[in-house]
Formats: sequence, structure tokens, C-alpha cells
Amino acid sequence: MNAVPLHRSLLTRLLAASLLIALCAIAATAWLSVQLTKRAVTHEQSRTLSADTDIYDALIEYAATHDSWDGAGSKITRLGELTRSRIALTTPGRTLIAGSSPDAADAVAVSEVPTATVDPLFLDPGIARVSGGRIDPRAVGPYRLTGDERRALRQAAEDQIDCLSAYGIQAEVVDTPSGRPTVRQISAGIQASCPARELATPVASEREPLQDLSARMAECGGPVKVTPQFTVAGETDGSSQMCLDEARRAQLQPYVAPPALLFVTGQAVPAPSVDLSPGNRLRIVATAAAVLVVACAVTVVAGLRLVRPLRVLTAAARRPVESQQAVPVTTRDEIGYLATAFNDLAERRQAVERQRQAMVNDIAHELRTPLTTIRTWLETARDGAVPVDAEVLDLLVEEAVLLHHVVDDLRDLAAAEAGNLRVHPSPTYVKDLLEQVLDAHRTAAVTLALHASGDPEVTVDPVRLRQIVGNLVSNAVRHTPPGGSVTVDLSVRESRLRIAVTDTGTGISAEDLPKVFDRFWRADTSRTRATGGSGLGLAIARQLARAHGGDVTALSTPGIGSTFTVDIPVQVFGEAPE
Repeated sequence: MNAVPLHRSLLTRLLAASLLIALCAIAATAWLSVQLTKRAVTHEQSRTLSADTDIYDALIEYAATHDSWDGAGSKITRLGELTRSRIALTTPGRTLIAGSSPDAADAVAVSEVPTATVDPLFLDPGIARVSGGRIDPRAVGPYRLTGDERRALRQAAEDQIDCLSAYGIQAEVVDTPSGRPTVRQISAGIQASCPARELATPVASEREPLQDLSARMAECGGPVKVTPQFTVAGETDGSSQMCLDEARRAQLQPYVAPPALLFVTGQAVPAPSVDLSPGNRLRIVATAAAVLVVACAVTVVAGLRLVRPLRVLTAAARRPVESQQAVPVTTRDEIGYLATAFNDLAERRQAVERQRQAMVNDIAHELRTPLTTIRTWLETARDGAVPVDAEVLDLLVEEAVLLHHVVDDLRDLAAAEAGNLRVHPSPTYVKDLLEQVLDAHRTAAVTLALHASGDPEVTVDPVRLRQIVGNLVSNAVRHTPPGGSVTVDLSVRESRLRIAVTDTGTGISAEDLPKVFDRFWRADTSRTRATGGSGLGLAIARQLARAHGGDVTALSTPGIGSTFTVDIPVQVFGEAPE
């Protein structure tokens, strides 16, 4: 039987099931680890970014409202305590200005790139919370309004809000760091005619700084007018706005702290121990339980599929021989091959049992006839019914010889089928041997002829070869009607001895031809000895030929005759002259 294909092998299926379980466990564990790690990293990054932004914004506010860093130490210390970070503030040349702890200078030593540059006049857009420009609006400088100016402008702002409300537009007052209020619309509406001339007109505290700012801008490209909201009146492109920003930085520089480098690192404390939250613990337990359920399910399904056909085979093997039936073959793996082999074994066992029963019946039948004859004549002679003369004794001897012949045939056949039959090859002139066989079987009713070119000398067991050809010739003569002929053809080709025995008898039908070498088989179902011998001659001939390493084959045409061919490998020594 051929080997099971690898993709159908039971080993492959078991390996696939194990790999599937392992992959599910690995995938589930990896997925859970990635998710938990991602959440932890995201949370930590968010917390760190939020802390850095808080620190940066707090220091920008301090720098925008102070002209130096002289009092920033206490604020930085407080920020370090709140954010649990080491904070160091240095000059652009990395000279320490202030730190949140005594070891804050280590943050500067180990950091090649600062966290940010603290300069209210040049905000870092990646970390600053204030939008709308690079200059922090809390850097007011000389534009801070007095209390009376704030109250007057707020009244004007509230009047404008009332005007907008009349048109169904909601708005609110927003105070800028300088104290100047602005009106911001909350809802959209129709275009309203609500003049806000007072809000657009500089107050006394703003006139002189704005004139100074305009003068500074004149150096960029001509006289301009700057509004209290720090825009250029009539501006159509961005060049004047850039000039305005540069002028504002020059004007505000004396009022703000100088630029500084900010370094923020984690606290130099032992890392906290890992402590899973109850939710994460629940997720891990649920994932492990799910993997366990999947593994159990896959194992149970695979086990049931593997055990079911084995149980069927076990139940079939326990049945009695007479009630055994073929088991269904549902797979094409090792178990399917085992079921097929079991069915073949069961069929062979039943065939052997049928053959054994048939052989017992055949042997009993073959032995019963001569034994019955011998018993009948002996009982008759004992009773004095017939005299014991030479004729009776010859008959008894003939039946005893026939009985002995049947026993010898059975012994030879059993030895050949068991592999215990030994042949003794020796140089033999085959033509002479065949002539002796034909002489022993000559009869007046049938013509016997031998066709051979020369007399080849080959290595063969002469006794067994004479027995083989004798059985074939005897069988041919027995089935050839009077006036027919039996021809024996001898040839040696390519170190193979071929002897063909051809008769002109009745022939054998196509359906009976495969049975001619079976023990005790006769073409005549009446099984009388007048029409056939013991039924062992052809079976013995084939077994003896196979003991020589050859075989006996048969061809037949009903009504024309049959040909039995002996084919044996031999060593050829030469041919004797005729």
C-alpha cells in the first residue's frame, strides 16, 4: 500500500491541531499584551505631554509678566512637585538659572536636546497652548490699561452686545491680558449695523506705545497705522504683519524675561512596581479562559474524529468470523488505510475459511472413494461372498496405490505452499526427459508428439520437472477425445526453459480458466474419477514450477483445445547432438 500523502497524514492533522492551539494562545497573549502596553504607553505619553505643556505654559506666563528670572526658583520648585518631574532652566549657554531639585543640573548634563525654549516673543507651536501668533498675548509691556479705561471699554463692549442681541446674535465679552475687552460672537446671524468705534479707538495708555510701534515699523517700509488689536490698518498682504511682529518684539523685549532653555526629565526615583488594574486582570483571565475553551474544543473535536473510526474497527474485529462485515472507509489518512487493510484482511480470512472448508470436503471426497472400495471388497471377502483371488487383490492394491497417490499429492502441495519444498537442480538433458514422460503416457486413443530442436542441457531438478510435465501431459490426455493429439514443444531462449503442452481437447471456458490451478477443481462437476484425476495435478505442477523460480500458465479455446506452458529460469550448458 502506498504511503499516506503528507497533507492527509494523521501526524499532519495532529500537528496542525497543536499548532492551531499554540497560535491561538500566542496570538491572544500578544494581542492582549499589545493592547495593554499601547494603553499604558498612550496614557504615559499623554500624561508626560500634558505635564510638559503645563510646565512650559507656566514658565511662558512668568517670562511674559517679568523682565527677569530672578524670582522663578520657587515657581519651578512648585512645578516639579506638582508634575513629579525634574525641571532645569538655563541660559542659552546652558548656565543653570533655577532647578526644581538639587540634582536638576543632572537633567541638563544627560540631555542633548532641551525640551523647549522659553521665550514669550517666540512661542514654540508644538507645545504652546496659545494660538494666533508667535508672540504670547500675556506679554503686555506698556499696553496695560488703567482701571477707568477698562471700565469705559467694557461699557462700550456691553452696548455692542445689546445691539447684536437685538438682531438675534449672541455674543460675549472677552478680556485680553492688557485689560482691553473684545466682543466675540457666539452664534451666526444677519449682518448687523452695530458700530464699535470706541472699541477700535486707542485709549490714553495705548496712544504713546502705538505711536512708538508705528515709528519702529516705519523703518520697515513707510508710515503705517497700527490698531489696538495689533493689526495694520488697510493690510492686504503679510509683509506688513511680519514687520509689525518684529517691531513688537523689539518694543516688548525690555518688559519680558530673556530667552531660556527648559529641560524636563523624570524623577530620579526607583521605578514603581507593576500593578495591574482590576480591569486588566479581568481581561487577562478572560483571554486565558477563552484560549483554554478553544484548546479544549479543538482537542475534543480532533479526538472524537480520531477515536470514532478506531471504535468502529474495534467493534468489527470483536465480531465472530461468520458475522464479520466490512467497515466503512470515511477518510484517506492512516486510519482510512487501516480500515481498508482490515477489510482486505477480513475478506482474505473469509476466503481462507471457505477454502479450508472446501479443501476438507474435497479431501474427504477424494479419500472416501478408494476407502469405500477397499472396505466393500474386504467386507465381502470376510463374509465369504467372493473368493479372495488375484483379481480381488489387484483391485485392492490399485485402490491403495491411488489412495497413496492422493496422500503424496497433498503432502507435496502442502510443502510447496508452505515454502518447505526443496528442489535439487542438476545438469539435465531435457529432451530425453520429455521422451520418457511421453512414453509413460502413450495410448492408442491419443497421439503424443514432441517438437524440439536439439537436446539442451540445463540445470533443473529432473524428478520435479518430470512430475510437472507428467501432470500436464496426463491432464491433456485425459481431456482429449479419441483421435486427438497432444503436442509437447521444447525451447530454451534467453536462459529460460519453456515447455508447452498443447492438446486438441474440449477446451476450458473463459470463466473457468482462472480456476484450473485450484486444488480439487474439475471442469466436470460430477467429480467422477472416470472424467478426472484427483484434482491436484495442475495445482502441484504450478507449485513445483514456482519452486524453481518459474510458473505455469494456461490458454484455452473451447472446442479447439488448451495449452499449458512451463516457464523456468535455467542455466544452459549446451545442446547435445541429435
